Amino acid sequence: QEHLVESGGGLVQPGGSLRLSCAVSDLTFLFYWMSWYRQTPGKERELVATISPSGESTRYAESVKGRFTISRDNDKDTMYLQMDSLKLDDTAMYYCRADDKIGGDYWGLGTRVTVSS
Repeated sequence: QEHLVESGGGLVQPGGSLRLSCAVSDLTFLFYWMSWYRQTPGKERELVATISPSGESTRYAESVKGRFTISRDNDKDTMYLQMDSLKLDDTAMYYCRADDKIGGDYWGLGTRVTVSS
């Protein structure tokens, strides 16, 4: 059983939008820093955005600042990534991660985002 399940990926044209979701189960969601990463073939996995357990603190990669928004709903145990003004370079497999900073570290299996005209 997977603790983290991503959804919402797909094919979108440049300039379009997608909203990714990461549903968390069997973990105390409030304990975890949540992050989105992405990876393309032949490249290292890249941190896209991170959000604190309360949701008050967020950080973004420079390449997505102003275009992507990370959020979480602690009542629904779900994290989101709103992706706007998508570019060809945003094409990747997107993964969510849950990290409680004391050894609990979980990854989802990923959802594919393809930006193409």
